[in-house]
Order: sequence, then C-alpha cells, then structure tokens
Amino acid sequence: MKIVAKKKLWKYLFWLGPFLITVGLTVGLVSEQWGLIPLVFLITGIVISGLGIIWQSYQTNWWNRRSTQAGTNALVVTLAILAILGLINFLGTRYHLRADLTESQLFTLAPQSRELVSVLPQPVKVWVFDINQNPQDRELLENYQRQSSKFKYEYINPEARPGLAEKFGVKNYGEVYLESGDKRQLVQTINENERLSEIRLTSRLQQLTNLSTAKVYLLQGHGERQLSAGKGAMSQAVQGLGDKNFTTAPLNLAETSKVPQDAAVVIVAGPKRELFQGEVNALQQYLNRGGNLLLMIDPNTDPKLNSLLQEWGVRLDNRLAVDVSGESVVGRGPAAPLVTEYGQHPITKDFGNGNSFYPISRPLEITSVPGVEATPLLRTKPYPSSWAESDLQSEKLEFNADKDLKGPLTLGVALTRKQIPKSTSTPQALTTPSPLPSPTTQSKTSSNSSAKTPQALPLPSPTTQGKTSPNSSAKTPQALPSPTSQGKTSPNSSAKTPQALPSPTTTPSSPPTSQTTTESRLVVLGNSNFATDGLFQQQLNGDVFLNSVTWLSKQDQQPLSIRPKEPKNRRITLTTTQANLLIVSSLLVLPLIGLSAAVIIWWKRR
Repeated sequence: MKIVAKKKLWKYLFWLGPFLITVGLTVGLVSEQWGLIPLVFLITGIVISGLGIIWQSYQTNWWNRRSTQAGTNALVVTLAILAILGLINFLGTRYHLRADLTESQLFTLAPQSRELVSVLPQPVKVWVFDINQNPQDRELLENYQRQSSKFKYEYINPEARPGLAEKFGVKNYGEVYLESGDKRQLVQTINENERLSEIRLTSRLQQLTNLSTAKVYLLQGHGERQLSAGKGAMSQAVQGLGDKNFTTAPLNLAETSKVPQDAAVVIVAGPKRELFQGEVNALQQYLNRGGNLLLMIDPNTDPKLNSLLQEWGVRLDNRLAVDVSGESVVGRGPAAPLVTEYGQHPITKDFGNGNSFYPISRPLEITSVPGVEATPLLRTKPYPSSWAESDLQSEKLEFNADKDLKGPLTLGVALTRKQIPKSTSTPQALTTPSPLPSPTTQSKTSSNSSAKTPQALPLPSPTTQGKTSPNSSAKTPQALPSPTSQGKTSPNSSAKTPQALPSPTTTPSSPPTSQTTTESRLVVLGNSNFATDGLFQQQLNGDVFLNSVTWLSKQDQQPLSIRPKEPKNRRITLTTTQANLLIVSSLLVLPLIGLSAAVIIWWKRR
C-alpha cells in the first residue's frame, strides 16, 4: 500500500511541473515583464517536470517502450516544424518579398518614390491625425517605410493627444503632416472620398528634403496661357511646378528687355501674337549664356521665333497633325493625336507605351546642326494612322499626297548645345624685367590708331619703341613713357594712362583665362493645350510638362514626375439577352449538369 501511495504522489508531483510552467508563462505574457516571479515559476516547473520524467523512466522502463519512442519522434517532428515556421516568419519579418500581380502595379511605389526615399539625407516622419486607420493608406505608408529605415509614420488621435495636434496646427480630422528636423509641411487632408496620394507625399517629401529651389519664368504679353484659373489656363501646371519645389513668376520681356539671372527655365506657352525682335534677341542671349527654354507653340500662330529655332535645327510646320487611330478611344476627334511612342530620353524614359494626347498640334521638322544634339520625344503612329494636314478649312480631313505629309510625325523634341564663352585677351608677362625708359623715349603711333594701356604691365627696355600700322589697335604697349616723356599721337588717336605701374623689379604674371563650358537646353513642343486645366491631369500629359521642366532645370538629382496609377477597366458590358443567358446557365444549366453527372455515377456503381 505504501508503494502504491508513493507512486501516486510522484504522479501528482509530475503534473505540478507543467502547471507551474503554465503559470510562469501566463504571468510573463500578461504583465509583459519577465521578472523574478515568472522566472521562479518557470524554473521550478521545468525542474519538477524533468525529475518526474526521470523517475517515471526509472520505475517503469518508460524510455524503452514502443509508445514512448513513437511519441518522442512525434514530439521531435512537431518541434522541428515549429522551428522551421518560426525561422520562416523571422526571415519574412527581416526580408520583405512581395509580388504585385496587378497590371498597373497599384500596390507598388513608383521608381521615383523608391529612389527618393532610399537616399533620404535625414530621418522623416509622417503624422496622420485621424481616428480611423484606412488599410489602403497604411499599406502605402508601409511601402515607403520598407525602402528606408529613416522613414517613419504614426497615426494620432487628435482628441487623445490635443497638445501634439495643437503643435502642428491641426484643424480637421484626416490632416497628414510631414516632419523632418524642425521643418513641418501639410501633405493633404484625407477622407472617405480622397485617400493618401503617393504623388503628393513624394512631392512634399522632395520639397522638405531638398534645400535648393529653382526659378521658372513664364513669358506673358503675347496671348500666352494665363497662370491663374480660367478657361484655357495653366493653373494646374503651375501648381504642379510648386509641388516639385519650383518657384514660378510671370515675365514680360518688353518691360525688362533681359531674362533675369536667376532664371533656371523660361517657358513660352502658346503665344498668339508675335514677339518683338528685342524679345527674341533676349531669349537668344539667354540660351547663349547657358539658359534653358521650353517652347510650346500651337498651330495657326507665328511668334516670330524662326531665327532662334533655326540655330537649333528646328522648323515649325504650319500643317495640322492628324491621327485617326485614337479617335474612338480619346473621343476628341482626329485633331487630337494620341501618342504612345516616346524617345529614349530622361524626360520620357519611364513612359513605356503609356498614352498622352495633344489636341490641335503642329508637327516639327528636325535638321542636323553641328554642336546640337536633338532627341525626338513624341512621335505619332505611321501613315495611314497619322499625317500632317495642309487643308485646315475642310471639315473632312483626308490625306492629299501633293500637300500633306505622311506620318509618323514628331510633336516634341529635346535639344542640347554646348556653350563656350569667349575668352578675353590677356597681356603677356616678360620673363626679364627692364628699367624704366629714359626721358627721351617716345611712343609713336600712326594716324587713326589707338593705344590702350592696362593697369599693370611689364616694363620695357629704354630703347624699345612700340610702333603700330595704320588703323590698328595696340592693347599692350611695349614701352611706357616716364613722367617727363612726350607721348605723341595723331589727332584721331586715343591714349589711356595706367593708374598704377609696377616697380622695376616686379615681374607680373597673367595666367591664361580658363574657358568653362556650359550647356544650353531647349524643348520644343508643337502644342500647349495638353498642359491646360482639365487636360493636365489626364494620362501622361502632366508628366510630359513637369518632366520637361525638371530636365531643363538641370536638377538631375530630383526625381521626375510620378504618373497616377489607375486600375484598368475590366468590366464586361452585357446586353439584355447575354445577361439572361448567363443567369439561366448559372442557375439552371450548370446545376442540372452536375446533378445528372452524379446520378449517372451512382447508377453505374449500383
């Protein structure tokens, strides 16, 4: 009886071990503090369980049983599976591998966003002041955070933390702020109808992290597109430039007669009247000193820019670009060419075969010019899908082989030209200085000559005489007279006296003037309607404009514009007959087929 009672006691003590282990785990998980108490329970339970297993094995030869071996194998396999699953979860948390199977990559950041976030110079944080956390917005923020450890985000309930909300100046629920260092900027206000935008977030992120700003001037005074909201205006384009950290301002060359020195880009958008020759000269001078110009010229206009464009090998064709391939798709008629073919250029490198359209456009003719590198940006489809129409009065557009031009047509081109500034003449330095000339030394020049003396020149020997032929100009005289010497010139000559002379022992040296090469950039588009309000945000139209300005500004470190991602319309439009057939087939025919197959199988088995 004592032996039986002793065995039962060890059996109860054995179950005490798992109980203590469970208590220790529960205390630690609930309190989230693995202090002394949970550790004592865990250690005691493990020790009791171990002793119980050892005693049970000693008493009943437990380890040699077949059931024990099978149970041990099952336990080992279970632990191995759990370890493998834990390792997979650890690797999944540490290394992200995601596959976006949507056609337009709706759940993947644009390359421009990934490039910008991956090279963040300092930590940034997004504050979302809202009660509800939209899964779509969280997914977008998670995508940003996966690109860099310097990007963080946090949702804040304005009612729970009113002090923080007041610090940011929050007025409404759904306001999203971007913070970097001591700088804060409002991104947008989200609600049920407007979710967090990747375009706005990346633009604000670029503004916050980029310290440099570029000034863009838009020419006015010739019927160009107005900058404020209105019919045919470019207010959305101007806002897009502001989102990309550009500063815009109007420019009237008739008043200033010169392009400002701080102009990174000058835009001429759809002038209806001709420019004065002085304005054209000002634009040419601006390009010659390394400026950047965007010309958007509509058909049926002559801004008198032919002299400027001729230097770059561009000619504006007076015919109308016609494209009948996208008439049914765009819904704007054949006079709105649909472009899906783009040149290999930084402006259009990420466009692929995306769509952009240009209502009422004129083609461009490009000829080769030495020193100018031209890259076509926009090209229409080949004939017979597109051609250049010369008869603009006819209501029915038809190709005329005698007057019209077969496609493909070039609607836009990007050009670059190296500018080498002219070097100024520099006086040569003598290797061996000589004493000042004697009082009898005379500098003689013939009639109609001009002697110009710089402020510091090497000194000649006493017997040196500088003689020049008629109608010549001597910029560096070889002899300078003493205070008592006599300088004789003809009545039409001009003599200038230096302000300071070097000492006889001084050997001045004038290093050759270094020539720095600058690059001028020019983008010519045969249309300005594509960038107007209402069309700017459709398809790739806005990207063509913003990417052109970004490339012209030579801010190569800035990402180009981001195209909005739109899901493809895959809906099927059914007629009434087709819909009724689908209902009958799904509710009646298919169930009857399945039931008949089941009855046949049952009958055969029977």
